[in-house]
Amino acid sequence: MLNWSDLHPGDARPAAAGPAATALLAAVLQPEHSVLIAGPHATDLITAVAAQVTSVDLLVRSAPDAEELAELLSETKGQVFCGSVDRFALDEKSGGSTDSVGAGSARGAAGGYDVLVVLDGLERLVGPDTAKFSWADALGRLQGRLAPGGRLLLGAENSFGFQRLVQPDITAALPRDEDWGREVGDRAPAGLKPLTAALRAAGLTGGAEVSGEAGVDGVDGVRVYGVFPSLTQVDVALSSVDGFAGVAAARAVASRNDGPVLMDPYRAVLDAAAAGLGFELAPAWYFVIGGDAPDVLPEGAVPAGEGVLLEEHLLTALRCDDQAELRRVIPGYVAWLAAGGAGSPDNVILDGASYRLFGEPQELDVVEHLARFAKRALESGSRQPWPAAADPHALTARLAAMAGITVPEQEFTPDEVIRPRGSAEQLATVARLADELAHASARAILFEGTVSGIRRSLPYRVGHAVLNPARVIRRRLKRVLRKVRR
Repeated sequence: MLNWSDLHPGDARPAAAGPAATALLAAVLQPEHSVLIAGPHATDLITAVAAQVTSVDLLVRSAPDAEELAELLSETKGQVFCGSVDRFALDEKSGGSTDSVGAGSARGAAGGYDVLVVLDGLERLVGPDTAKFSWADALGRLQGRLAPGGRLLLGAENSFGFQRLVQPDITAALPRDEDWGREVGDRAPAGLKPLTAALRAAGLTGGAEVSGEAGVDGVDGVRVYGVFPSLTQVDVALSSVDGFAGVAAARAVASRNDGPVLMDPYRAVLDAAAAGLGFELAPAWYFVIGGDAPDVLPEGAVPAGEGVLLEEHLLTALRCDDQAELRRVIPGYVAWLAAGGAGSPDNVILDGASYRLFGEPQELDVVEHLARFAKRALESGSRQPWPAAADPHALTARLAAMAGITVPEQEFTPDEVIRPRGSAEQLATVARLADELAHASARAILFEGTVSGIRRSLPYRVGHAVLNPARVIRRRLKRVLRKVRR
């Protein structure tokens, strides 16, 4: 492709990148490996591989990208092949039409590569002139370049992941320049099970079933990671999405979707993880075949130990109107902050009566930490047991009062109203408030009727006359005066 760039796209998605991708390569690659990187990968990812191994070749479809990468790899032993994967000959001597750029001979050209790095997937290894070349064909063509006992690092996008449920931007669904007309068969199989079935049919998994959680390790050497928040920017890759791993995944997805959304991305991922669907709904997956790698990439994203996120515990108490639990936990959390703790409820783990930090410390005072939780609770659309605490300041003041802290009152302005994050939560909040308003109106009508009936009753009138003698005397005097005047 002479007038196209995957490294510097104008109307296309960027190349594969992210700290988790870098961590995966660092964990799998060895200095003696010969590596082929196929498809668009960020330059920092390519330079990291070139610095780690003795031989690296590149396969890209863009001519400008090939020229740029050839200059980048001029000091290494490797070649840059430019063209579609369907023209990438299995044997360099077979006369394939894929052009090579750069000096040196590819170490893996004749005997096969020790490692194939295809973290961007297979879809962007073909051009608009490629016809009837399916995803399985592309996989087979690359598999022919893999040395016996070699390793494959393959990325695959989930066509029905959290990005479809959240839908951050309607314009993202519009066709881009790179979305030229292609046959359905050219796309990756939809879903984790069809993907693993395709890999098994290709003989890459040794006939083993790849589970939806931790993958299959051991003799077959297959590991599957759920990739978050996207295949082009991998912040974290997890071999299971539950517990604190679900929180790490939710944070990654929420950080990517900061515009209008159909539902709160953070809550959608957490709810899916709690239902055991977090792995299947991941935006993408990494398949590590023939290699070993840690459970979490990058390391340290998921804390060890027991406990529950303090924010989730407090939100549960709010939904259940468990004010006794709120009055028990809030003072303990405030005491932990006073003792030197530095974390808001969204990055503090509650383990019984102890607290520990999850993530980076936050230099805020006690009221600011509580205000952050109040804002996140209102954004999540969580039910509030106190009608008067509809704005963040009122909710913060009520929570602080549970720990004996008085928050100064301030004038309420409509701009302070925090609306739920997603459209679904907004509709649920409107329905809940409408129901509460209907109940309050019904109670007001019932109360008004009851009061009216009491006022018309004889006991009320007798009691009213006894307790208000001045009014009775005044009325009688008026009657007497009227008679005298007559």
